[in-house]
Amino acid sequence: MAHRCLYTAEDVRQFLDASDDDSSFSQEEEEEEEEDSEEHSEEERCHFELRLNSDEEVCDENVENISPARKKARCQPSQQQLSWKTESDDDAAPTPLKFLPARKPGVKLSRGDNRTPLDFFKLFFSDDAVETLCRNTNKQAARSTARGVKDGWTDVGVPEFYSYIGLIFYMSMVKLKNIADFWRENSIFTIPFPSQVMSRDRYQALSWNVHMSDPDEDRINDTKTGTSEHDRLFRVKPLMDSIQRACKSFYHPSRSLVVDERMVPCKGHSRRNQSIRNTPTKCCFKLFVLTDSSNGYTVDFSVYTGKNNFPTGRGLSYDSVMSLIDRRHLGSGYHVYMDSFYTSPKLFKDLFASKFGACGTYRDSRRDCPHSAVNALTKKSPRGTYRWIRDGPLLFVKWMSSQVVSVCSTIHAAYTEDVEQGSVKHRQGGWATESFPCPSPVNEYHKLMGSSESSDQPIQYYATQHKIMKWYRKLFLHFLDISVTNAYILHKDLMKQDSMTQKAFMEELIAQLCGVTQKTPAKKASCVHVPVPGGDVANGVRMKANARSKTCVYCKLNKKKRFKTPWKCKTCDVYLCIQPDRNCFEAWHPDEDDPSQDER
Repeated sequence: MAHRCLYTAEDVRQFLDASDDDSSFSQEEEEEEEEDSEEHSEEERCHFELRLNSDEEVCDENVENISPARKKARCQPSQQQLSWKTESDDDAAPTPLKFLPARKPGVKLSRGDNRTPLDFFKLFFSDDAVETLCRNTNKQAARSTARGVKDGWTDVGVPEFYSYIGLIFYMSMVKLKNIADFWRENSIFTIPFPSQVMSRDRYQALSWNVHMSDPDEDRINDTKTGTSEHDRLFRVKPLMDSIQRACKSFYHPSRSLVVDERMVPCKGHSRRNQSIRNTPTKCCFKLFVLTDSSNGYTVDFSVYTGKNNFPTGRGLSYDSVMSLIDRRHLGSGYHVYMDSFYTSPKLFKDLFASKFGACGTYRDSRRDCPHSAVNALTKKSPRGTYRWIRDGPLLFVKWMSSQVVSVCSTIHAAYTEDVEQGSVKHRQGGWATESFPCPSPVNEYHKLMGSSESSDQPIQYYATQHKIMKWYRKLFLHFLDISVTNAYILHKDLMKQDSMTQKAFMEELIAQLCGVTQKTPAKKASCVHVPVPGGDVANGVRMKANARSKTCVYCKLNKKKRFKTPWKCKTCDVYLCIQPDRNCFEAWHPDEDDPSQDER
């Protein structure tokens, strides 16, 4: 039986108009629709547009005579595709954001105070924080003792815990393969200092039992595993929150900030660590870090637990940045730099709406990034060539270096006569350095992100990481790294007249934490130098040099002469002259109490 189609041309136009003006769905809901449903709606729209005729009905009288729509029919976007602009086109940067920091950038400490490295370190590891660590560590040790662990535990106090931290820093500067080697005895490789601070067994007992949270509350949190109330970072929260507050309190960053990730190696079994391919650290914790690009100061950080618990739900790259940007603490007008993992047009637009500029490399596969091939770069484009597209505040730039570099920015204009040096190989052979035009976003990105990569170096130089299986103790060691690095940056900024290097800062801090001084008094030799006859002198023979006597070592080395002598030093076992006019024994053994004499 034939059926008559009920749709007329006017009905189709109303349907298309309604679909264009429909505001019942928000943009966020449209982005979260499934891909197959989007394809279906597009095919339906194309079906109506292809069959639209103002003079006739859309459908024939018989359903059997209706030709099916093409399977892959799609409508082209209604907006005109953007074209890449060249070096000859002018670009104007968006209206500059007014820099309004919540506080004056810099160190928030009085410059008149004479602070020691220990004073700066205690800004992050305060006496109250260490007292909490001691209380929780003693509770954890008591639980271990109740389970039958016999380590001769005695409760730890604040001074001893600071000494324990000092030994951790000492081991970060004096590298040995095993912790036990620091207490090695009766060997030429013996290191005396650690045993003067505490015994090996005591150090290991502290390392096994160090705990940041209350063990009783840990058990309550563990019972909530698998529910929304379970906190995966509960065991590190007390100390982590304390250090985060300190990082924000004693320093306010300058205008240029960097969002980056930091890896903490960990081989312990935990659902919180990540397995990352093609990196030196295969298994590690991932931290998202906000740093000041001028000096590498860690302004804020968050630990990724393997599950996205951020509130916005827009993806890890978006949420990790927004969780670190606190306008109430920072203010507005800041410039945030990041790499391609984080960059997206949605993030940059939202940051710009919050009065934060942004700049970073981007991936072409990201949504809303331009994919136009009109006037685009090719593999044969000469070095220094660039193309750009502006979409409101967003500027997309592609620059040809040794390979194509793609940068997005809401801060810069496309080109402000910046150049970059590069090595070029000539056809005749040999290399030469030449200057190439460089777009402003690319140039600034290289400057600031290059400094951000070096901001990790102060931590890596003297990292406290060593083999520990418990995941939360690995983070405890990294919290020490953050604290001591930030403490040195504060010291360098506040005590500008003091040119102390980071190594010197660490050495002085270790001595103060352990309650000792760096300079130790020189030990005098316990032996006594006495002249005795040589073994070739027979009994009853006068003590005179003869053909069998040995050559004086002092005369041979200093006078370039060979004088025979029957005398030698009992301790040194060295033959030396003892004559009224030639007392080589005295010359060989200078007065040890006389600082003007050189030791031999």
